[in-house]
Amino acid sequence: MTTALATSGFDWVCQLVRRESAIVLAPGKEYLVEARLMPLARQLGLPGVAELVERVRARPEPALTRGIVEALTTNETSWFRDGDPFTALTGTVVPALQAARRPGEPIQIWSAACSSGQEAYTIAMLLADALPGASSRVRITATDLSRAMVDRTRAGRFSQLEVNRGLPAPMLVRHFSRVGAEWEVSPALRQMVTASELNLAAPLPRLGPFDVVYLRNVLIYFDPPTKREVLRKVRQVMRPDGWLFLGAAETTLGVDDSWERVPCGRGSAYRPTKGK
Repeated sequence: MTTALATSGFDWVCQLVRRESAIVLAPGKEYLVEARLMPLARQLGLPGVAELVERVRARPEPALTRGIVEALTTNETSWFRDGDPFTALTGTVVPALQAARRPGEPIQIWSAACSSGQEAYTIAMLLADALPGASSRVRITATDLSRAMVDRTRAGRFSQLEVNRGLPAPMLVRHFSRVGAEWEVSPALRQMVTASELNLAAPLPRLGPFDVVYLRNVLIYFDPPTKREVLRKVRQVMRPDGWLFLGAAETTLGVDDSWERVPCGRGSAYRPTKGK
């Protein structure tokens, strides 16, 4: 018989997720934990989430622990999500970078928390259309906590439902080919994107230096000290004149004063404050 997840079990899951990913699950999210973990419980032949938690608490298994954490990360994404951060890239940021860099110097971009790859490949498509020789000049680093999401980004294959979420038809025709029931990104786009696992809450590996960082809809899941620490680490791997794009509901204001908010296209971006 399936039993509901007790308060102690929910608290344990919250502590696990926070320890492994720094994501904060607020009180009242029991329904979310139940919904996200039920498929994993069923996959293991367990009657419910309470039994799953009991099993992991009694006999920790690294793969199962990872599965729980990944199940509770949010992977909502779409093409050209929110619009402005992408139109600003080709309309404002790239021209500024070209003026400040040597001719032909590579442009390095980080898509942090890339989910299944739509953000990274949106950037790749825009720059492939805007810059001659972009496949050899642009380097996009796509990272995510979830191994499954990184594998999907590397595969570069998307369902019809996924390409219907914001991908303009001319871009679909120009940059994708049909493979069975899915759409696969072109080799030129794949050449621009490198995907790997990365936990923003852990020490960063050697990265960058980046000209542009997309860290969108990530900070909202962290507490203020973790937000500050993540922003500090991001700043360390950016060029001094780099550009940071956050989600619409996110800001560095009141969190980290080593950034300044600047107009960028129809929206805004953040840039390192000189001397801090």
